[in-house]
Amino acid sequence: MKAPYAGDLVPNEVVTAQFLVLVKEIRQKKTGEPYLSLHLADRTGEIEAKMWDNVPEVMHTFERDDFVKVKGLLQVYQNRSQFTIHRLRRLQEHEVDLADYFPCSERDASEMWAELQAIIAGLGNPNLRELLQLVFSDAALAEMYRMAPAAKNIHHACRGGLIEHVLSLCALAKLTASHYKEIDLDLVLAGAILHDIGKVNELSYARSFGYSADGQLLGHIILGLRLLNGAFEKLPAFPHKLRTLLEHLIISHHGELEFGSPKVPAFPEALLLHHLDNLDSKMEAMRSAFKRDRHIEGEFTGWIGPLERILLRKERYLQEPAPAVSEPSPVTVTVAVESEVRTPVSAPENRHAEQREKPPLQPTPQQERKPETKPVLNTIFGEKLRAVLGPRKQ
Repeated sequence: MKAPYAGDLVPNEVVTAQFLVLVKEIRQKKTGEPYLSLHLADRTGEIEAKMWDNVPEVMHTFERDDFVKVKGLLQVYQNRSQFTIHRLRRLQEHEVDLADYFPCSERDASEMWAELQAIIAGLGNPNLRELLQLVFSDAALAEMYRMAPAAKNIHHACRGGLIEHVLSLCALAKLTASHYKEIDLDLVLAGAILHDIGKVNELSYARSFGYSADGQLLGHIILGLRLLNGAFEKLPAFPHKLRTLLEHLIISHHGELEFGSPKVPAFPEALLLHHLDNLDSKMEAMRSAFKRDRHIEGEFTGWIGPLERILLRKERYLQEPAPAVSEPSPVTVTVAVESEVRTPVSAPENRHAEQREKPPLQPTPQQERKPETKPVLNTIFGEKLRAVLGPRKQ
């Protein structure tokens, strides 16, 4: 068994470890010398790596999807974890155990499959139940469905990720359908199970995750409809309108045209499936982001591309000590009377002293004799008004 895993690495500690190469890019420094930019992974996660020195010796000895043994250390650079490689060599197939390198769902695969079968068996609609049982009676399809990731890298990007995502949607559907009484739960459950079934052919996941040629050209929605069409041909008595509703659930589950759905959700079950799918994928993307950036200090993560934001680490935020509150210092006021500056005293004392020593203001004789003046209108309108009214009486 390999050790350490990507999830065990700690910053500033030199280690020797083995990984699967997910991404390999040969780039140039400002000096023109090459360096390697890699994404390495094992079953516990993925790390970004750079190799700066002695690159010409190794850069053509391995490719993407190869296994490599590296020596280096993990560092936090620009608020992102980065593994700096000092040495690298390609591993032979006999040196690796494939089970150590592929990220897998944390849930047990056989347990998830049994849960899915129970959900299908529990459907009250006999047509939907028969359809799903027929779909998964294909042993090859069932095996791919158990193994496939739900996405290449955004959410549930691991072996078994698809079925884990589907079971999460089924649980959410049961919760929300109990609140929205008009919802046909069987229809939502069938839509949840089938909405991403095309991903078994869209994605390639023999080693690193990528897209098949059909996946690139058609996408999982079209591929999913293809799979279902074969099942419908074996069920000629399947209600046509129910088939249309089920197909609409699949083609509208992305919610918006700009997100890849040929149609937007047009009835309650379709709208609910879209929002549950979006909710589950976003929550899993957040969980993965926190796990991936766990070595970064501070209350916030780095920029999370799939979510288009930085994230607050709530636990760290709540644990931050509150700023110390010092005793307020007395407020001092300087009082001047007849050009004499008094010694500053605290505000309460100063208030009483001012009341005690400062005499009330009395009008002077000149102020008593000064007649009350009225504002003089110096505008053009004022001059015209005086011409009409005559001189102002004193």
